[in-house]
Amino acid sequence: MSSTTFAGRLRPGRRQHRRGIGASSRQEIRIRPFVEGDAPQVRALFIAVNRLLAPPDLRDAFEAYFTRSLAEEIDRIDVYYGAREGGFWVAHSGDLIVGTFGLERAEGQAMELRRMYVDPAARRAGIARQMLQFAEEECRRRDIPRLELSTSELQQAALALYRQAGYLLLREEVVETASNKTVGGGIRRYYFAKTL
Repeated sequence: MSSTTFAGRLRPGRRQHRRGIGASSRQEIRIRPFVEGDAPQVRALFIAVNRLLAPPDLRDAFEAYFTRSLAEEIDRIDVYYGAREGGFWVAHSGDLIVGTFGLERAEGQAMELRRMYVDPAARRAGIARQMLQFAEEECRRRDIPRLELSTSELQQAALALYRQAGYLLLREEVVETASNKTVGGGIRRYYFAKTL
């Protein structure tokens, strides 16, 4: 499966108008594999979403996380995901990237969903649900029977989406150590999986 399309309604907001997304029109959203020309928008979306998530007392930890994640992963997507038998995709409306997600090989017969972000100005249009369905279909296409993922206590909408989509909570833990996958800093993380 190389791409998919759906029509979603994007929320009104100044950012949408500034970036060329009309508040009252239906926008066709397409999902396709990442190409190098997407890098600046993917980088900007990663930083914007994570800055919105950063609690005031953890701003320095988030800035360190951005630096590490950009260097190890986001600024080298093809290398990073290629080395992990995965891939990276973008959801876009015209030339505007409104969402991202990646898949990387996990232990056993599983893939891990990574970096599923939606532009804050484009939320509540079903984009995250569409990307999740696409990721599940990609796993099926690769004959991978299980999709795993994690998210933090800071992402309540993501927690609700995964539960609604049939993901089972495997464990939760407070993560103190930072990596390119976690900020650390004592944030609670939730680990989910779904048999496809």
